[in-house]
Amino acid sequence: MTSGAEPLNDPCRIARRRESLDEQVRRRGLKPIESVDDLKCDGVFESDEELDAFLAHVYAERHANLA
Repeated sequence: MTSGAEPLNDPCRIARRRESLDEQVRRRGLKPIESVDDLKCDGVFESDEELDAFLAHVYAERHANLA
């Protein structure tokens, strides 16, 4: 059993290099979001009524604990 306080330079530990966020972005070929239009995805809601119901739910949840 370990205490979690073993030194990081313990040779019994398996060394694993972690990628930085920049390295992960570069490896995956991700690009920064330049506008809200980059987030647009057609066909998420089948109708205006479905979108309205979703927006009403989000509004209610955001305001539920403000009182």
